[in-house]
Amino acid sequence: MAIVAGVDFGTLSVRVTLLDSVRGRLGTASAEYPLARKRDDPDYATQSHADQMQALVGAMRLVLEENHVKGKDIAAVALDTTGSSVIPVDAAMQPLDDYYLWCDHRAHDEARQITELALAENLEAIHWCGDVYSHEWGFAKLLHWLRNNPEKRERFATALEHCDMVAATLTGVSDPAKVKRSICAMGHKWMWNPKWGGLPPQSFLSKVDPLFEGIRDKIGGEYLTSDSVAGTLSEKWAAEMGLRAGIPIPVGAFDAHWDAIGAGCKEGDVVNVVGTSTCIIAMAKKTELVPGVCGVVPGSVHPAYTGIEAGLSATGDIFEAIARRAGVKVRELAKGLEHYRAGQTGLLRITWDNGDRTVLVNPELGGVTFGWNLLHTAQDELFAAIEGTAFHTRIILERMAEHGVPVERVINAGGIPQSNAVLNQIYADVLGKPVLVPDGTPTSLGSGIFALMAAGAFNTIEEAQKNVCLPYRSYEPQAKVVAVYNELYPLYRKAYFALGQPGAAATPLGMLLPELRRIAAAARA
Repeated sequence: MAIVAGVDFGTLSVRVTLLDSVRGRLGTASAEYPLARKRDDPDYATQSHADQMQALVGAMRLVLEENHVKGKDIAAVALDTTGSSVIPVDAAMQPLDDYYLWCDHRAHDEARQITELALAENLEAIHWCGDVYSHEWGFAKLLHWLRNNPEKRERFATALEHCDMVAATLTGVSDPAKVKRSICAMGHKWMWNPKWGGLPPQSFLSKVDPLFEGIRDKIGGEYLTSDSVAGTLSEKWAAEMGLRAGIPIPVGAFDAHWDAIGAGCKEGDVVNVVGTSTCIIAMAKKTELVPGVCGVVPGSVHPAYTGIEAGLSATGDIFEAIARRAGVKVRELAKGLEHYRAGQTGLLRITWDNGDRTVLVNPELGGVTFGWNLLHTAQDELFAAIEGTAFHTRIILERMAEHGVPVERVINAGGIPQSNAVLNQIYADVLGKPVLVPDGTPTSLGSGIFALMAAGAFNTIEEAQKNVCLPYRSYEPQAKVVAVYNELYPLYRKAYFALGQPGAAATPLGMLLPELRRIAAAARA
């Protein structure tokens, strides 16, 4: 028997879960930290490393106290974080600034320059991240920081993803060259892949901007999957958290990727981590390029498989925005949605309110709703938006399946599916597949599983999942409703590609509105 701590750093708080290899989850505690925003710069979003570490100490001590577990009995600690959340450090591993958090969007120009040059030079790496390098990713954020902090450049030694920085801090690493870096983080956000020898070539990076001269060597260290150990807990942080020094800390990863493991993901599964946005995670034995998908990285989710990451740029954020415009809370607006029927609103909602992450990979798009009349309500739009996110998910899953990614089971993880039966049922009916929802919150179970592996409690991830993952609630597709959505989906797909691709607007859409009215009338009859 082993007791471990699984740590999950979110946008506003850190959650620590104690997991017993025999009894499963013992308890969870969390602690908040501030997110720095600027009223005059909506793209700005930063966070203090010191604040986060103090929150970790508080949450760890609280979970031990509340569950009457002695710190000396914790056998390992594993952690996942948001990403790409990037921090520049000096030669002693001390932060030169706060994290550029995942939702910091200041690096638009830098991302566009990287994308344009990569496409012009036919850089192989750009094709493996959907032909667009995002302003949310590492190289773009680092270049923005270098351009805007000339007085700190001489002290700059390296940049680290959040998961790597926390692991290095806890294990007492003081030399950037000795950092163990996460393949999950670097593969999905920094264009790292063993297929082309790691990071993009220095010649390309230098051409992006001379400030990147020598950057490939600076972002060094070992690149490892999460079945590897980053180090052992230092005396300093053991004393801070009330734990035993010397326990193993595996190489970290991103929250959505480990959430998928915690939700029971195996080959053939697709996990929708549905929250403010949706991160779609799958695994495949074969490594194959999937056009329009933002990440295909060997070992990023499960060390023995290729991890595939896709997603929707906004999901819960769209629901919140609809409710906010109506002057109510989402919970209130959602009351009664269970009585709606597929297609009855006559609305078709394209959910590009925060751009398109997959498969068009176009941040410049905006939300579109077809079929408005004078009697439609905000609740109608909310129902249509849930349908729209399901249709978009179907487009993504079809693209994956076309390129060798098996899609046999769909698991809805994340916060929203836990309390939204309507969404889960709509997804089952739109996708035409059973949708499984963990019966409880799987967040930080994934980090607990990797901690158990590091502690030697289990030999394989599958063995650990069998022992600690939650049972599922199942939402089965309803044949009559599936038939309605099979009429609506071709309309959605046609509009999605006609409006979302430059030069494709000539695709005929003249039948779309009459078809929506016909389907709505049939649903009401």
